[in-house]
Amino acid sequence: MTISALDLFKIGIGPSSSHTVGPMRAACLFARHLRDGAGLGAVRRVEARLYGSLAATGIGHGTDRAVVAGLMGSEPDRVEPDAMARAVDAVRLDGRLPLAGTHDIPFDWPRDLRLLPVALPRHPNALRLAAHGAGGVLHEATYYSIGGGFVVDEAQAAAGETGAPAVAVPLPYASAEELLALCRRHGLRVADLVLRNEAAWRPEADTRAALLAVWQAMKGCVARGLRHEGVLPGGLDVVRRAPAMHRRLNARDGQPNLITQTFAAMDWVNLYALAVNEENAAGGRVVTAPTNGAAGVVPAVLHYFMDFQRGAGDADVVDFLLAATAVGVLIKTNASISGAEVGCQGEVGSACAMAAAGLAQVLGGTPAQVENAAEIGLEHNLGLTCDPVGGLVQVPCIERNAMAAVKAINAAQLALGGDGTHKVSLDAAIRTLRDTGRDMHDKYKETSRGGLAVAYTEC
Repeated sequence: MTISALDLFKIGIGPSSSHTVGPMRAACLFARHLRDGAGLGAVRRVEARLYGSLAATGIGHGTDRAVVAGLMGSEPDRVEPDAMARAVDAVRLDGRLPLAGTHDIPFDWPRDLRLLPVALPRHPNALRLAAHGAGGVLHEATYYSIGGGFVVDEAQAAAGETGAPAVAVPLPYASAEELLALCRRHGLRVADLVLRNEAAWRPEADTRAALLAVWQAMKGCVARGLRHEGVLPGGLDVVRRAPAMHRRLNARDGQPNLITQTFAAMDWVNLYALAVNEENAAGGRVVTAPTNGAAGVVPAVLHYFMDFQRGAGDADVVDFLLAATAVGVLIKTNASISGAEVGCQGEVGSACAMAAAGLAQVLGGTPAQVENAAEIGLEHNLGLTCDPVGGLVQVPCIERNAMAAVKAINAAQLALGGDGTHKVSLDAAIRTLRDTGRDMHDKYKETSRGGLAVAYTEC
């Protein structure tokens, strides 16, 4: 296991980790290579070509704008979304691009940024960048955005790398079965084992502080989603619902009845998930968990625990995110978290499993119960397609996060009601996700060429 919790939970911007965050990181890496290789001054023009799913839904996901921002040197975890939007608009308007933030070159948007409806062999999300000088091509590189904001170049993709630096951890595991065996052998909870492995990257205190910063970013995203009103960009005219829903819940909670008391927790979970994913759809600051399209599930369930569990505190936040990490890493390394590769089962399904594991952990679940909760959460998302209407991360993506958050809570509840024994293992569910993704027709994998994306236009 060589993926850190802080690689899985990355602070970035919306609307998509694979179509916005990843391409921006790739373009920034390309610009940085030119800058550090002392070849920046010789560049006369840059050309970006988007392939496969990046081309199919790139405009709706803001991929073109993300690439331009990355070429200017913007990084998704540091850039201010509104400032980035103004800078990208200026490039389109003026036809000038400050490459790596310093070297001004002409940029003809239709000529220099092309969407090509063909897939490269290594991954559906491919981006090829070329820097041209007076004598021809100075540097060219191909990158693959493999989900969750992870990026690999051609050589890394050929070697099957995950996009995270290879690090030797003290308690490695490649399957849930191995994870459970290690927990039994060392008398550890799942969260404890992951925390020990995180020591390969940084001291424990730094890990705890960083995960709490992730939680603060998640809460900040919810707060902005509850505050911002209006229509989401993109042309579908989807109205933000979270602010009005928040007002209704605050008013209703003062006049409780049996039904409202019964539904109260679920309503708040729905609200938090909607708030995050509406903010994501608007291009705001979000945390990949494990992707942007599924970014609302983990924060909604963690908010649920922190709001309704008496005495909940920072230690619970850390445990929740660490247990969720164990599951997310297994899914990423043994299957995929990319909607373009395996459909939404790899995004929302993974997030549901991660949130279920996290909740089971902080509610006192044994390692076997945590594994069972994750399996239930994933099992009941198998086969879920990625078919965003209009190529936007709005319909059905926003509501799908709310549904998965509630499902994750139920998965944890079911697992905690048993002793951890069950028929289908988490490893089997992950293999099924992988195999189902391979069998799934490409039109159901983030191309907007099938499913609801087509049904909407036919209505």
